[in-house]
Amino acid sequence: MKTLIRLLQWTLKAAVFFTLFAFALNNTQNTDVQFFFGYAWTAPLVLVVLAAFTAGVAIGVLGMVPRWWRHKRRAQQLRAQAATGAVTVGAGTAAPVNVGTLNAMNLEAAYDPMTLTLASKTLK
Repeated sequence: MKTLIRLLQWTLKAAVFFTLFAFALNNTQNTDVQFFFGYAWTAPLVLVVLAAFTAGVAIGVLGMVPRWWRHKRRAQQLRAQAATGAVTVGAGTAAPVNVGTLNAMNLEAAYDPMTLTLASKTLK
């Protein structure tokens, strides 16, 4: 089963590659990109499309970096608090919890909006 999935993945990758390769071969004509102050860039159409895609990805990634840093910083704070035994969310503090005994199978997190705390309750 695992080999079948790998075979399907490689087949999909090859299909995407050959589709993009055919696109590149069919769009080799030169095109002009007009910039400000009369500056123009002449390049094959496939390079213009690739440059626009790359610029879009770079702008998107740069736009998300501050949020990634914020989430990473918050995760580090929560890990440090979990190591001490108390988890703080907002203005409240949950009762100390032995992190070693937490198990995803028998505990669920319940959010208390009145005190802004996370409390654990046992599922039965």
